[in-house]
Amino acid sequence: MSAEPIRCVILGGGGHARVLIDALQARRLAIPAAVLDAQPTLWGREVCGVPILGGEERLPQLVREDVTAFIVGVGGVGDNGPRRRLFECGCRFGLTPLTVQHPSAACSSWAAIGEGSVVLPLAVVNAGARVGRNVIVNSGAIVEHDCAVADHVHVATGATLCSRVRVETMAHLGAGAIVRQGLTIGEGAIVGAGAVVVRDVAPWTVVVGVPARVIGHRTPAPSLSLAEREAAT
Repeated sequence: MSAEPIRCVILGGGGHARVLIDALQARRLAIPAAVLDAQPTLWGREVCGVPILGGEERLPQLVREDVTAFIVGVGGVGDNGPRRRLFECGCRFGLTPLTVQHPSAACSSWAAIGEGSVVLPLAVVNAGARVGRNVIVNSGAIVEHDCAVADHVHVATGATLCSRVRVETMAHLGAGAIVRQGLTIGEGAIVGAGAVVVRDVAPWTVVVGVPARVIGHRTPAPSLSLAEREAAT
């Protein structure tokens, strides 16, 4: 007998959720059973045919109904904190984070893609690259060989990480940004859309322009407690 298909929940009901559901259906990786979103105005609607049933308070019921996996359906526009929180929430309920690669993405068999990460249409992850957990490699983005991308990072649409780039936790690379080979993007940093990075970017700073220059600093996100770290592993 063939195994029962995996049933999953999408945490977040915005535009990013549409792309994820499309990728899930194209891969036939899992059946999206429901979308959950914190905004009551969305409850009762659908995302690509999948019902938005309510907020996170519905998770225990979905677990009882044999939903065993989840994926974060919230994108990140600079602040990846909400994505991290939802990822931790899914893990706390014992759900498995789904890793999704769109059929049109090119992912080397010599690359490593972490749990809960998504590689979207026409994106490239080349040999030797390491992508952490809950990362978005968005449509048309390129993660070149031997790059290291930490957890909860967003490499936005069309962004390019040249070889041996290191991106630390919670950083955001804006649409069309380019990072020269061998550089480090610090924890929580934001690289603006279209920026060209030619030197390391310090943690929790914002850089824009060609070449990229610092225009501001961000408040560091609170560190996870030991209990939270254990719950998310």
